[in-house]
Amino acid sequence: MFNPKRLSLARMRRRLTAKALAEKTSLADLTITRLEKGANIPDDATLDKLVTALGFPREFFLQADPEEIDTGAVSFRSFTKMSAKERDAAISAGALGLQLSAWVEERFQLPAPSLIDLSYETDPEAAAAALRQYWGLGERPIPNMLALLETKGVRIFSLAENTASVNAFSFWRDGKPYIFLNNFKTAESSIFDSAHELGHLVMHKHGDPKETRAAEREANGFASAFLMPANDVRSQIRRPISTQAIMAAKFRWRVSAMALAYRLHAIGVLSPWRYKSIIMDLGKWGYRDGEPHGIARETSAIWRKVLTALWSERTTKNDIANSLHLPVDELEGLIWNLAGPEIRPAERELRAVK
Repeated sequence: MFNPKRLSLARMRRRLTAKALAEKTSLADLTITRLEKGANIPDDATLDKLVTALGFPREFFLQADPEEIDTGAVSFRSFTKMSAKERDAAISAGALGLQLSAWVEERFQLPAPSLIDLSYETDPEAAAAALRQYWGLGERPIPNMLALLETKGVRIFSLAENTASVNAFSFWRDGKPYIFLNNFKTAESSIFDSAHELGHLVMHKHGDPKETRAAEREANGFASAFLMPANDVRSQIRRPISTQAIMAAKFRWRVSAMALAYRLHAIGVLSPWRYKSIIMDLGKWGYRDGEPHGIARETSAIWRKVLTALWSERTTKNDIANSLHLPVDELEGLIWNLAGPEIRPAERELRAVK
C-alpha cells in the first residue's frame, strides 16, 4: 500500500514545498496535499511521476511508516537561523538515519551507550568535569572526539546539507544517543559541534533545548570546557599570549583559534581588551570564516569497520541502499565524509597479502 508519510518525508528531503512538487510532477497542488494526507491513493501513472520527480525508488513509498522524530526532543545548533525547509530536511535525514541505524544494528554489535544524566547540573564547567571523570579522561586533550563518542555508544551520522544554517543536531531514541553533524564545515568546527551536542545529550536529556538561548549557552560552555579543561589550558599556553601563540597552541586541543581565544578569555587568562584585540587579528588573517591552517578531519572507526566488513561479503553501498529502498545519494549523505575512502574487496585482499 502507498504510504503518504513516506511521500512527505521524500518531499522534505528534496527541500520541496507541496506546490513545488506539484509543478515538477505536473499535478495539481490539491492532489499532492490529498496524497500526503492519505485522502487519495495514487495510480501507477501518478506514482511514476512522484518517483521521477523525487528520485526515490518506488518501493520506498510502499513501506511501513518511517521512523518519526519528536521535534520537541531534538537539539538543533543554530536553530534560530534555520528556515522551515532546512529544518524539515534535517529532521527527515534523521528519520532515514534511524532506518539505517536499525539495519546496521541487526548485523553488527555496536558499543552500548555509556553517558550519564547531568540534567541536574546547571554549571557547564562542572558537567564537563563530571563526564570527563566518569569516562576517566583526566584533563588531557582528546585526540579524536569522534572515536571517543563512538566508543561511548553515540551513533554518529553525517548531514549532507551544504548550508551554514544547519550545524548539527542530536536526540535520544530508545535509550540510544544520536548526533548528526554537518561535515561541510571545518574539521575544528565539527569537533566543537560534536562536543556541543554531547552537552545537550547529557545536560538536556529530559528538556526541550531547541528554542532556549540558555540551553545553547550551556551546551557551548560544556563543549569549551570539555575540549579545553581550564587547568590544562592554563598550564600549556605560553605567555605573553599573542595571536601567533594562539594559532600555534590550538592544535593541542584540536579547536579553532577563535574557540581557544574565547576559552582563554572565559577562564580569565585574557583580559577583555586583549581578547578583543586578538579576535580582530584572527579575523584579519582569515580565521573568522574558516581555519587557514586546519587539522585533518576526523573519520568514524565504526563506519569504517562496518563498510569494510560488508565489502568483504561483496556488499556494496548500492546493495545497502537497495535493501533500505533508499536512493544511493541519501545513503551517501548519512555517512558522507565519515568513513573515509572506501576499501573495496580487491584492495582489502591486496592489503592482507602485504
